[in-house]
Amino acid sequence: MLKTLKLTNFLIATLLTVSFTKVAYAEETTSLTVVVNGITNKTGEICMRVYNSETGFPFNNKSEVKSGCSKITGSSITQVFTDLKPGNYAVAVIDDQNGDHKLNKDFFGIPQEGFGISRNPTVSIATGTPTFEKSSFKLKKNRTIQIFIKYSLDP
Repeated sequence: MLKTLKLTNFLIATLLTVSFTKVAYAEETTSLTVVVNGITNKTGEICMRVYNSETGFPFNNKSEVKSGCSKITGSSITQVFTDLKPGNYAVAVIDDQNGDHKLNKDFFGIPQEGFGISRNPTVSIATGTPTFEKSSFKLKKNRTIQIFIKYSLDP
């Protein structure tokens, strides 16, 4: 009888422990494929930054979640960013000709290297630098976006 009581108590304790244990689920992630088109230079690198908020977008890495550079090999480059959580993202791209991994601008703030931004917004003196809001997109599942490099401001 004592053995049966001990076994019953053990089984009850085990069931209670299992029922109160939190189940750990792997967090869902996705990938983003960025295709950059319109590259005219034959040397240098195409550098990309993936942002998840407006902080630092598009010039520094304050809210950068992924980045990468690829040697220029033609007029188009594809880069895949993996392990991104579903959410809003924006991508900034530069045609880095001097290897400093930043967009070089003149005294007036006009880009001196090729650049591109997700959703390909108009970039002119009148519009200024595109905001994260105008450049961002929802990433729910694996997605491919296309960015067209610009070598001057839009008219």
